Amino acid sequence: MERIKKLGDELLTSRAHVNNAPFLISLLSSCLGNRAISDQGLEALITLQSFFLPLLRTELATSAVKEASERLKKKRKRSQEGEIDDGEKAEDIYRKWLWSKYRELLRLLRKIVASSVPNPALRVAAMDALMEFARQQKQGRFQTRIYLRLISSLVHSKAFDDVILTILLPKYFKYKDICYVSYSGLAELVSSSISRKYEDEDISADNEEIHISKSSSPMVIQNVYKFLSCIPPPSEDDIEESEEEMWSSVNGLPSNNDNCGGFGKQKTQQTNTYQTQNTSKKASSSRISAKRMRSKMSKAWMSFLKLPLPVEVYKKVLANLHKTVVPYLSTPILLSDFLTRSYDIGGVTSVMALNSLFILITQHGLEYPDFYNKLYALLEPSIFMAKYRSHFFELLDRCLKSPLLPAYLAAAFAKKLSRLALYTPPSGSLLVIALIHNLLRRHPSINRLVHWDHREMGEVEGIDTKRPEEKIDNFCESTDKPGRDMFVIEEKDTAKSKALLSSLWEIETLRRHYCPAVSRFVTSLENDLTVRAKTTEVVVKDFSSGSYGTIFSEEVGRRIKQVPLAFYKTMPSTLFPEKTTKDSSPNLDFAGWSFTPCDRNKSTS
Repeated sequence: MERIKKLGDELLTSRAHVNNAPFLISLLSSCLGNRAISDQGLEALITLQSFFLPLLRTELATSAVKEASERLKKKRKRSQEGEIDDGEKAEDIYRKWLWSKYRELLRLLRKIVASSVPNPALRVAAMDALMEFARQQKQGRFQTRIYLRLISSLVHSKAFDDVILTILLPKYFKYKDICYVSYSGLAELVSSSISRKYEDEDISADNEEIHISKSSSPMVIQNVYKFLSCIPPPSEDDIEESEEEMWSSVNGLPSNNDNCGGFGKQKTQQTNTYQTQNTSKKASSSRISAKRMRSKMSKAWMSFLKLPLPVEVYKKVLANLHKTVVPYLSTPILLSDFLTRSYDIGGVTSVMALNSLFILITQHGLEYPDFYNKLYALLEPSIFMAKYRSHFFELLDRCLKSPLLPAYLAAAFAKKLSRLALYTPPSGSLLVIALIHNLLRRHPSINRLVHWDHREMGEVEGIDTKRPEEKIDNFCESTDKPGRDMFVIEEKDTAKSKALLSSLWEIETLRRHYCPAVSRFVTSLENDLTVRAKTTEVVVKDFSSGSYGTIFSEEVGRRIKQVPLAFYKTMPSTLFPEKTTKDSSPNLDFAGWSFTPCDRNKSTS
């Protein structure tokens, strides 16, 4: 450790000991799999960071611009190099050598952050150094290429663990510009054009995979989802953020000129003067509005959802999409293709996609004609045992709340729910009764399912009500058998289910349900629900999470008004007293009966 500190002091104090930098980089590289020298590696990292950071404003800044200008002037003649003297050539060689060591250090730091280093403190220090280099390399303006390579290394790493998710990422995601660049970088990474975009900038010289394609492994896609989930959503108000919330504007100067050649003409003193004169402009040039943030967030999520998501990631995305993504997108309607495909899959996937799809339909004007038929198909006995049943039935109640729904649609849902009540546990039966109660109250036209007046017969199948007796006979003949239930439960189209030709006879069977809570709650349907002023809707949320345990708890906690009691003047000592005594009351419970003891030794036939 003493030798490392001595080498570091020499490197920082004298240009003659610049060869100490490669030794310290080599020492830092050996810390990847050796915990014994992690403290020495941490000391070497701090020294290298202190050495290269000041050079980013002088030698390395000029060298970076010179490399960029040389790539742009490949077709120029080599004869111009003869005009440069030996001193300038030596200085250029020194700068290129420094630049190569600096890039080697950046590659090593990315490996440390993306690997399972035995010492977590070394990963934290490497992350801090990379973020500082990204901030200082372009004179205070954030260097997106360094951060882009860091994101790529993280999502392709098998060591994307709690150290990254709980320590490193939240530490920097409180800055708005970091979130902005993260969204932008992830959107570019998942597009196949990223390698072509940076081909001229020699960013692919490290022979690392820098983009995420459709052939990426499930681990990479899962890491991308974790990374996206860690980024906090933009604020609701479209207000420019303050300077203190920006990472690149702290102790640095945001550049207003993207032309790399402009920096090559500036001297160190001119740069300092320029920085002093434009300090007052830092806030205006570094603020990021919520509108721009939403745009980048939309692009990142839309690019991510085009990937082949693993089943585990797919379910997590659908479960949280309506809370963490849809409210913050600039154009949420772009999610319609993804959500409709998920909704058409059926089963639990459709249930999880229902919430986000319902938001797009009700709040963003999405037209999906087959929405209610797909929702109708989800009503199966297994839905009462699903993990998301509580949320599903609450959303089902909201979907059927509109008074503009046609009568056949509301009747189909009411009839199928009543049929499912015959197969569900008591908690499911209570939930079905609550849903049917609300349907009958919201849609008076389907009350014929409870009481079918012969005068309404013509409204169903075009029957003439002027001669109801004749038409009713004809109707009964058309049903093959009088009293037959015309409802077709196997039909997936609500318009063809013939629910209006049926009745809610299943609810009548619930009056004799073995569970007292169900038989009591059925009586709420006896009221005239068409009179809205005298009735109220049932809160489905109170029944959607029910179970045997909740029903038992409610029964135990009920206050019973009338309880049968038995009174005795004296406490009986036996169940069947043989004779009365002075101290005991006569046997009035079994008057006229006599009881003889049974002989246990005798066998009974």
